[in-house]
Amino acid sequence: MTNPSLSKPTRDRTTPQLQWVTVVFFVAIHALACLAPWFFSWSALGLTIGLHWLTGSIGICLGYHRLLTHRSLQVPLWLRYILATVGVLALQGGPIFWAASHRQHHAYTEDNDKDPYSAARGFWWSHMLWLFYRQPQIFDYEQYRRYARDLDRDPYLRWLNRNHLLPQVVLAVLLYTLGGWSFVIYGIFLRAVLVWHSTWLINSASHLWGYRSFEADDNARNLWWAALLTYGEGWHNNHHAQPHVARAGRRWWEIDMTWWAIQVLASLGLVTQIVQPPAIAPERQGS
Repeated sequence: MTNPSLSKPTRDRTTPQLQWVTVVFFVAIHALACLAPWFFSWSALGLTIGLHWLTGSIGICLGYHRLLTHRSLQVPLWLRYILATVGVLALQGGPIFWAASHRQHHAYTEDNDKDPYSAARGFWWSHMLWLFYRQPQIFDYEQYRRYARDLDRDPYLRWLNRNHLLPQVVLAVLLYTLGGWSFVIYGIFLRAVLVWHSTWLINSASHLWGYRSFEADDNARNLWWAALLTYGEGWHNNHHAQPHVARAGRRWWEIDMTWWAIQVLASLGLVTQIVQPPAIAPERQGS
């Protein structure tokens, strides 16, 4: 459905309760990231860029999104666990929580009540405000796990889902050992904020701006600059039209760096059963 009022949030239910602990957590991480100018070093900046790619592309885009959520490819169990652990380092919650909320997004795209980050509620709701309000169907494990029963059956993924902050603490200790507070500020806090807002742009900006290659019942769009910032996830109309396809970019110029990583792993024999797009080319619908 095409919703003409994306910029005007509407709600048919009582506004959920604000979760102040969550608000304080996100404000604190952003505040610590703002300390970056006082801790600058070129090695710390390089660390941020490297960890942005590792946690954003390999952890979230490949591991959480295309592997665990949509099952667009298969990997050996040990690699599945590594990718899930790298995904946890992006500080976006556990794998079961992430996959469950994203599956709800696809099942009820732009529905005010059932889509966790519905763009119909406005840019800022879909970008980040949805995280700040008490919504049991999204945040209560006993409720959201029914959307990811396949993942919930895995003992390690359940453990990772419960203890998703622990690997972040381990990484912080390691970075402090290697480079002091400069590495911690850049490698944990600044990197987390940059990965957050890159990922959130797909929920917000990619439902507002860009072009459509496929006819679809939602406002998901292909947005080139969001695709560059998220290693391919910005080809969002392509993804919503065929969510189980492993490759987000379709045309040669639709750069999808996560797909490049999948191809490298496939060449090493570590990826199988890659879901390919249908042979029929998409029809351009204009910008």
